[in-house]
Amino acid sequence: ISQQDKRATFLTVHDLGCNHYAIEDFISRPCMSEIKERSIFIHIDVPGHEELAENLPENSFPSLQTLGEDLVTVLDFLHVKYVVGLGEGAGANVVARFAIAHPTRVVGLILINCTGSSTSVKENFKAKFVSWKGKEGSVSHSAEHYLVFHKFGHHLIKENDDTEKVIADFTQKLRGTINLNNVKMYVNAFLNRTDLPLKQYKGDVLLITGMNGSFANVVEKLHRDLDKKHATLLKIDRAGDVLSETPAKVARAMLLFCKGLGLLTSVVLPGVERQRAFSGCSFHGDNKPRFARGMSMDDYDKPNLRRFSLTQPDLEPPQKHTGVNP
Repeated sequence: ISQQDKRATFLTVHDLGCNHYAIEDFISRPCMSEIKERSIFIHIDVPGHEELAENLPENSFPSLQTLGEDLVTVLDFLHVKYVVGLGEGAGANVVARFAIAHPTRVVGLILINCTGSSTSVKENFKAKFVSWKGKEGSVSHSAEHYLVFHKFGHHLIKENDDTEKVIADFTQKLRGTINLNNVKMYVNAFLNRTDLPLKQYKGDVLLITGMNGSFANVVEKLHRDLDKKHATLLKIDRAGDVLSETPAKVARAMLLFCKGLGLLTSVVLPGVERQRAFSGCSFHGDNKPRFARGMSMDDYDKPNLRRFSLTQPDLEPPQKHTGVNP
């Protein structure tokens, strides 16, 4: 955290049926190694989703709106000035609500499979959820099927061993280390979500979805409602869970987005020759290069504060909402 002025800082929130391990697994992929080396990741487990958690009290799980608004307490506790929000599924909805409530603490949003509207099938699903019957203390097949469908979509490509392994790991943790009672509470909070007024957030937004995912159409609709000057949509073919199935494409999109924010400027794109550490050179009559004074990698990675839409030209990002429009 002490290096936050020289690093990109991400705040992450996970989807239904898992915890921070889902995003941590993605960050640990080889394609994310350079981003990880020059970044700080603050992972949030929603209430009751840590490993081997006890049952939460009945009716104690907060709404997605409350979860989002309260994320600022984490930043305040860790003395973090501002972050890039990174969320998946229900977690993307939570991160987006955080950005709307505290825009001066968020420099950009990366939202994976984010839903912008309230659910339209809540009553039907809740009736089905109540009727699910599994053995005492175990996950019912119906509950497991719903959570797999939610995360991986309805066109599961199982001829791929890696995809099968990811799904097997997901269900194994669901059966063993994730508290299903608390997962149900998170599911119910997601089903009872209100519309997401993402248009109120004036910063840059990257929406990512897999075309085989269960929320592809919803994400496209969300993008249509946003200002195209600040919102970008990446649709990935033949993928449902983009973090596990197409991590390299997501990593590249993240890097391009962060470079647009003035972050991670020293990290090179795959297939592009690494820039030299010096700022430039020129050739004279003797054909010998004359190099200008260079910049270190840390200097390159320092956030470009002038790029942030909610800052004044010569000031660091304010800690309170200033009412300044971009």
